[in-house]
Amino acid sequence: MEHLVEFILAIFLITNLMMAASSRLMHCVKIVLIQGILLGLLPLLLGHLDTSHLIAAILNISIKGIALPYLLVAAIKRADVCRELEPLVGYSTSLVIVLLFFAVSFWLGTKLPPEAPFLRLATPTAVATMLTGLFIVMARRKAITQAIGFLTFENGISLFGAGRMLDFGVAVELGILLDVFVLVFVMGIAVMRIKREFQHIDSDKLHNLGDKEEAE
Repeated sequence: MEHLVEFILAIFLITNLMMAASSRLMHCVKIVLIQGILLGLLPLLLGHLDTSHLIAAILNISIKGIALPYLLVAAIKRADVCRELEPLVGYSTSLVIVLLFFAVSFWLGTKLPPEAPFLRLATPTAVATMLTGLFIVMARRKAITQAIGFLTFENGISLFGAGRMLDFGVAVELGILLDVFVLVFVMGIAVMRIKREFQHIDSDKLHNLGDKEEAE
């Protein structure tokens, strides 16, 4: 079982690299879907088989593995956009930066006090995932890609808490899931309305539009 958990954590790191290197939005959504399913499986693989953790696992898979990717796909189709063609940071550079995140995260992991084997691996993996998500939010122009980056960041938070589920941990996780679901749902509606009004979903152009209106 321990080897399977380590395999899942390795997949998490690989998906972060794929996220940083991909320009195709549908591909990025599939990556978020994979991460959501893996997050749902982790509590079960770690031996937390009580009812509350089983509910959390089912909700994780249902919301992060099914509902949120579906909303993102619907937003992508409505916005009629397939790729992030002009990112603020190029894809090769993004890949190098994410690799640096990995190095820093695992270096910080060596400075932590001795813990269970899962936590020694999960903590740096979670930090690397959070940093990758924040980087995607800052380094991409399109609102949909930024939403995907936010979901990646939240997946890192969930991964960090997967091995630390105390009595209140499940309630906190469910609260975060609800917040994320509502945020992505509202963002999907906003993206479609922005596309309808301005014929694009580039966040930097919307910022420039605000500057022009102030100048006028």
